[in-house]
Amino acid sequence: QVQLVESGGGLVQSGGSLRLSCAASGFTFSMYSLNWYRQAPGKERELVATIRASGVSSYVESVKGRFTISRDNAKNTVYLQMNSLKPEDTAVYFCNLPWGSRNYWGQGTQVTVSS
Repeated sequence: QVQLVESGGGLVQSGGSLRLSCAASGFTFSMYSLNWYRQAPGKERELVATIRASGVSSYVESVKGRFTISRDNAKNTVYLQMNSLKPEDTAVYFCNLPWGSRNYWGQGTQVTVSS
């Protein structure tokens, strides 16, 4: 079965960096697009970044130039490098696999940015 396991969250000061990882299993990793979403308290879940099977990536405007999504098909892992973090980046970050009519989610990892 599909499993997505995030790691790498934590508490960081404004301006700092974190790298999130999402280890995937249960599907042919290299063939699928993967997403990072985030959800802040009291807000809707927001798509942050997408990486396609081709390696082409896209970002929500608020993180462009600060976040980088990447993938390692040999390790079945997708990453989110987050630099120049701001307090408004505080959220639970989720890895997501859209597969046909279904969506698979990891358990999430908390990122807290202090000012």
